[in-house]
Amino acid sequence: MNTQPVQLHTPLGKEVLELHAGDHVELSGIVYTARDEAHIRMKAEGIPFDPMGAVIYHCGPVIRDDRVIAAGPTTSARMNELSGFLLDHGVRALIGKGGMGARVREQLKNRGVYLAFTGGCAALASLHMTVKGVFFKDLGMAEAIWVIELDHLPLVVGMDAYGNDLFEKVIQRAKYEYGQNRKKV
Repeated sequence: MNTQPVQLHTPLGKEVLELHAGDHVELSGIVYTARDEAHIRMKAEGIPFDPMGAVIYHCGPVIRDDRVIAAGPTTSARMNELSGFLLDHGVRALIGKGGMGARVREQLKNRGVYLAFTGGCAALASLHMTVKGVFFKDLGMAEAIWVIELDHLPLVVGMDAYGNDLFEKVIQRAKYEYGQNRKKV
């Protein structure tokens, strides 16, 4: 595990394949926010940006006067069944909170990573962001795809391209600890 944050800049390439679950990264460059409705629309109508090396941030930001006021992650598991086509088109990273399922873990193998940002830190995230554009604005502020430029957003690799998953490790550890403590009672 790296002690100094790995500096990443979009569009991402094969450098993400060298990251390991638990690594700290700082991401700069363009990302695209997308929640459920945006994923469904992209699947039906096409991806409105070049997906090669792109990063999708599971987020419904608060935007005022083309400024990001808050941009905390939404629960990524909601996009478990909606993310595969983006990875198939070259998306290299997904950002969110809470991790994603086994299917996405498999889809990321040898292709990309899942990056975690701490929930509850929406205002902190906004300090690293500048609005550059928007797609599907008719979906509303939270569901539109916002084009956001990041400046060294701190993240942790939650799922790597080798199939390692910090979230699954926590679940397994909790099950083990619960089982051990239960036997002692």
